[in-house]
Amino acid sequence: MLAVFTRELSAFFKSITGFIFMGVFLLITGIFFMSDNLIPQSPNYVSVLGGITFVFLVVVPILTMRMLSEERHQKTDQLLLTSPLSIGSIVMGKYLAGVAVFLFTLIITLLYPLQLSLVGSVSVSEIAGGYIGIFLLGCAFIAIGLFVSSLTENQVVAAVVTFGLLLLLWILDFLQQGLPGDRFSGIVFAILIVVAVAIFLYFTIRNIFIAAAAAVVGGGFIAVLSVVRPASFDGLIVRVLKWFSLLARYRDFTGGLLKLNSVVYYLSFTAVFLFLTVRSLDARRWK
Repeated sequence: MLAVFTRELSAFFKSITGFIFMGVFLLITGIFFMSDNLIPQSPNYVSVLGGITFVFLVVVPILTMRMLSEERHQKTDQLLLTSPLSIGSIVMGKYLAGVAVFLFTLIITLLYPLQLSLVGSVSVSEIAGGYIGIFLLGCAFIAIGLFVSSLTENQVVAAVVTFGLLLLLWILDFLQQGLPGDRFSGIVFAILIVVAVAIFLYFTIRNIFIAAAAAVVGGGFIAVLSVVRPASFDGLIVRVLKWFSLLARYRDFTGGLLKLNSVVYYLSFTAVFLFLTVRSLDARRWK
């Protein structure tokens, strides 16, 4: 894993990718800092932290688009997949390299609140909590981008799809307001989830029997639940989207609250997408 990590980390700065990521990240966050703190002379740094989460939509696709798609495009992925290294080590090495670049860039932005503390008082708990939340959120977003990069050999496609997924996660809170909450809509939504999972399993592991079994089990569970506890489908769409909202949990950190369940959620979310990336590469190894 260390060899992959070192190779990937150096690749970020041997190419222009790492410099573009850092440059765009620092440029946009610097604009937020100037407009929200320097010009109005405000010590409230929380708004800048919120702006950094928006920057993720732009910079994370830049960081992750080449991680695995470039290997696939240049056919060097075959060397990795047939090497003595495990798929998990390859994925973790590339992932940690991306996180290292992100963390280094994030540390540079600490100069902003440090500058504010020299001329006034700042809320240390809010800033510390905000940065912890940003780091966990960034790790989750990078895991999503890495997974998308494993699905295609086209870097542009990887970047666009990653941006689309991150944008969807960004607007989940707004989507909840206009979605139906009746029972029938909840049942239809549950069926769509089962179908999506079955399709995803098929394209990930290329096993029609496992995908069909997942569809049958999921459909049966929905049928039983609709008879035994039909109220479970009331407001299901809103509840599911609320559970998937990464930004909703981030707000606790900006308030200076370090909740264990939020930390575990971010780590679990990241672990799921890393696992999916491993399964995606493993399926290609045996194909």
